[in-house]
Amino acid sequence: MSYAAIFLCAGSGTRMRGTVQDKVLTPLCGLPVLVHSLKAFQTAGIIDQITVVYRDEEQRLEIEQTLSQHNDAQYPINWVEGGRERQDSVFNALNELSLLVEYVFIHDCARPLVHPDALRALRKAVEQDNAAVLAHRVTDTIKKASTKRSVRKRKLQDVPRAGLWAMETPQAFQREMIVEAYRRLRLDNLSVTDDTAALAHQHIGVTLVENLWPNPKVTVPGDLDTMEFLLSKREG
Repeated sequence: MSYAAIFLCAGSGTRMRGTVQDKVLTPLCGLPVLVHSLKAFQTAGIIDQITVVYRDEEQRLEIEQTLSQHNDAQYPINWVEGGRERQDSVFNALNELSLLVEYVFIHDCARPLVHPDALRALRKAVEQDNAAVLAHRVTDTIKKASTKRSVRKRKLQDVPRAGLWAMETPQAFQREMIVEAYRRLRLDNLSVTDDTAALAHQHIGVTLVENLWPNPKVTVPGDLDTMEFLLSKREG
């Protein structure tokens, strides 16, 4: 039985507004953002190999050099070029996995704070239930607004937060199950924003693994300062 991780690195990072050249390679507490994810997986000891989804050949070369310096577990690393949308990138990577892979962890490397203990809990859940995701309960008050572009004088509708969960990554699956789910998405020409939605289209349930550690995503420039603080507190 083999376990693989897919590291998604091909995102354009447009909401960083040009403040960094590549957010997954941006230094964070002295290490590139994606290296923090690598180290978490190495500490957790839950995988045997990695597939990196890259944006273009220039980025691939930079990531390859970076990982070669920090791959202490000496994971075999496979390379797959990303697609137009996130789901295309995931589909490309899934199709390149060895048939010997039983479970796959799909991780957005813009989430560098993922905790090794959370990864271990996720592996246990996916082995039991074949589909599991790190997530946290929604605690903010949620409002729904109309889709018009202006944010002024909007009519707001309350959205009850009971039962609401915010999805994180990694999301973990039995390989054949998620491959078939993504194949069906393509046949039906549907779009999704995360991997659990591919299973929802097939009416397949997913186990929620409540993550008690911060696991935010680098999305806007200020996120890097927040993560620097959180990482320094964790290491301290």
